[in-house]
Amino acid sequence: MAENEAEGAATEGAEAAAPKNKLKLIIMAVGLLAVLGGGAATWFFFFRHGDEEHHAEAAPPPKPPAFVDVPDMMVNLAGAPGERVQYLKLKIVLELKEEKQIEAIKPSMPRVTDIFQTYVRELRSSDLNGSAGIFRLREELTKRVNAAVAPIQVSAVLFKEVVLQ
Repeated sequence: MAENEAEGAATEGAEAAAPKNKLKLIIMAVGLLAVLGGGAATWFFFFRHGDEEHHAEAAPPPKPPAFVDVPDMMVNLAGAPGERVQYLKLKIVLELKEEKQIEAIKPSMPRVTDIFQTYVRELRSSDLNGSAGIFRLREELTKRVNAAVAPIQVSAVLFKEVVLQ
């Protein structure tokens, strides 16, 4: 009977040791996966971006934009009767994407000047107050010049000089 009790105690000890060993094995496997996952994440976020920089350097440099001067404009602004007449002087440059578009846009430059003059004469001095007024003027002139010179696309209308007197 003592032998049965000794064998029973030995099998209980082996059964108790087996779950402890499995638990240790699972903890070690999870720890190993966490370390590998951390290493992979570190490589992804810190070291992988160096490859993209080499690809960006290999790309050809972008072409510089081309610029076309619009003839200077001086117009009187709209105002209420009896108010002092105010004048607006503008020096404008058109930004184009390619150099070859300059020759294509030159024949339509009188139309561009006419559209600009017609629009600007309808403005009041209060329409040009602050940077928001100048930004709205730039957006409107860009929209109008693109309609006038279509299919050529003007990237931006740039102001060299804006004088309100």
